Amino acid sequence: MSKRKLKRQLNLVQVIMLGTAGAIGAQIFVLTGHAAGISGPALILALIVGGLLSYSIAVNYGELSSTFPETGGAMTYVREAWGKNLLSYLVGSLDCLSSVFFAGLSAIGFSYSIRVLIPTLPIIPVAIGIVIVFVMLNILGVSNIGNIQIILGGALLLILIAYIISGFVLPGGFQWETFLYQNQFFIYKDPLSNISALLSTIALVYVAYIGFEVIADDAEEVKNPNRNLPLGILISLTLLILLYPLVALVTLGTIPWIELAGSETALTDTIARFLPGIGPIILSGAGIIATITSLNTAMLSATREAFTLSRDGQWPRILSRLGKLRTPYVATLVIGCLICLIAAYGFVDFLSYISSSGYLFVLFWSNLALIRLRKLYPNLARPFKVPFFPLTSYLAMGTCLLIIAFTDLRALIFGLGLIGCLTILYYISPLVYRIYAKRIKTVSKFKNRILVPVSNPVTCGRLVHLAAILAQSIEDTSICVFHVLPSGNDAADSGNHRVEKIPAAHPTKLPDIVIREVQSRNVPLYSKIRHNSRVANGILEEVETSHNINMIIAGWPGPINLQSTTDNLIQILLDKAPTNMAVLMAHSIGKIHNILVPVGGGPHSRLALHLAYEIAEQENSKITVFHTYNPTADPEEIEDAMLSLHEIIEEELRFVPARISIKLNPAGSVQEGILQETSHGGYELLSMGASEEYGSGTWLFGVVDDWIIEHVANCSVLLARQYEPAMIHWIRRHLKMIDKE
Repeated sequence: MSKRKLKRQLNLVQVIMLGTAGAIGAQIFVLTGHAAGISGPALILALIVGGLLSYSIAVNYGELSSTFPETGGAMTYVREAWGKNLLSYLVGSLDCLSSVFFAGLSAIGFSYSIRVLIPTLPIIPVAIGIVIVFVMLNILGVSNIGNIQIILGGALLLILIAYIISGFVLPGGFQWETFLYQNQFFIYKDPLSNISALLSTIALVYVAYIGFEVIADDAEEVKNPNRNLPLGILISLTLLILLYPLVALVTLGTIPWIELAGSETALTDTIARFLPGIGPIILSGAGIIATITSLNTAMLSATREAFTLSRDGQWPRILSRLGKLRTPYVATLVIGCLICLIAAYGFVDFLSYISSSGYLFVLFWSNLALIRLRKLYPNLARPFKVPFFPLTSYLAMGTCLLIIAFTDLRALIFGLGLIGCLTILYYISPLVYRIYAKRIKTVSKFKNRILVPVSNPVTCGRLVHLAAILAQSIEDTSICVFHVLPSGNDAADSGNHRVEKIPAAHPTKLPDIVIREVQSRNVPLYSKIRHNSRVANGILEEVETSHNINMIIAGWPGPINLQSTTDNLIQILLDKAPTNMAVLMAHSIGKIHNILVPVGGGPHSRLALHLAYEIAEQENSKITVFHTYNPTADPEEIEDAMLSLHEIIEEELRFVPARISIKLNPAGSVQEGILQETSHGGYELLSMGASEEYGSGTWLFGVVDDWIIEHVANCSVLLARQYEPAMIHWIRRHLKMIDKE
């Protein structure tokens, strides 16, 4: 079955703006002064040469992205050419991290730009603040980002065009004498030094041309990819090649390069010469827009790379989680945190070199992948084919190697160290995972008790029946039927509590039929009494002192007062018991043939799926994994929901067993859909996970769970809560709230 895909939302104009406005960022505003200090007036030539060399790479990306219109860009192409291995892992990881560095550079550029307007603002906190804003926007959906990109990108292009025209026509602007300071175009006397400076400048600013790579990273979200991807890539690059040299020409022709060398505000310093007063304010606004759009684009690219690496199993699986809006919200949060750390570093030239060298490594392998893919799949449908192939690929690879050779030595050492660390991580990750899995398995062996707190013999029989089924599926697991008797002395509760073991066959504790059934399953069973003034405290005391309880299975407490659940036994256990918990409302104790499992994707519904599978294995039952969708949903959304359920089953059970079927039904609400299915589906058991509302003080397991268990009348209901530390629960609960918004 195919994988879940991101939603196609970006049109051609949005794609062009991603590749154009997304690339115009800190480079033109913050790095022009640094670049001028390296090569002087020859900066113009460096920008033209760098742009023209980029055409060979861009046309290759036009073919690759339209042939494989998936998220991931270079990693996807390398994976298709050589398989999922170390190389595809390195390319994808470096592509993602290069975008992270580029985003950090853009955030710093934003701070410098806004500081022109408000000089007292601190650089690092402002940079981190703008990153947080765009993390939120990315979670809310890429269409929002695309619309913002059109508005901001259009304004940015208009301001830069006005800057160019004003610089040429207004007094105090461009002068050839200023541009050719001391009548020199090349600032070094010997040709080799000038060529070296030229290539070093290209290496510094080359990241300003990577808009086409960003477009390829987001290919899975582009409408009509066969047409819009190659067009968007080539149009955006052409606009950049026209724009950059003209902006630099006006800048160096207004203020001599020697005065601009090392400045982070070269353009605003320049416009103050021919348009004082309002000019620096307008251009500062343009710098703010440019750095915002490039930050936006780089973050979008990095999160999609992280999503692809996760979806392919090369990065942690949690990063491929999609929210309600089908955006990778977990990857976005993680990438946002990394960008904040990078932005805190603060050195723009070093960040630019790192980003450029990382992208060039990625571009080299993606262009080589084009040659291999042409040989492997000569008959593959290619909506756009590269002209003059394979000359363009060889020229592109040569360009990458040449520019890498002239990158700052510190950045090269950093990049090589990063590749080395990623390689080590690639090989030790499976080993660490195996050790971790073994450790969890070892710990699980010690957590080999199912605790069944009871007070009613009838309820006790049903709970022990379920516990016996689950215990049979887990090796060396015993059942403890647990009773809490009043101590009669509150003061004594702070001291030692009397604990008694009693025979399981005690007539007031377990019905004989239940004992015989447990014995037939060869499951150890015993009873235990603890004295405490409060039942909840007695159960919690047992869990905390024993350290070997895998799960608590309790009975549903009956109709509850939704306005006051504070003193409810189940509420207290859900809040405080440091172990998994299940609550059963049993209508019968007979054979289980069919189990319904509504799955939403959270850890609690996954536990409910596990429990259902363990029961089904012992009872030879069938499981229906169920999901409701809005009756107005389009076919793409329904397919996405089906694929999501399939992925969840595979993640949790490692495969999709033959006894499991997937069913999606339209319904006005989740409650309505589940109730209709249980009414007509012939199920003996409904297994559900808690929602993020559990522990809120108003609901026990959540509004849906509590409503369902009160209204389902024709099958038993099992509600499950996966144990997680309070802080993790708080974080996940608030992330869910953000996702719903």
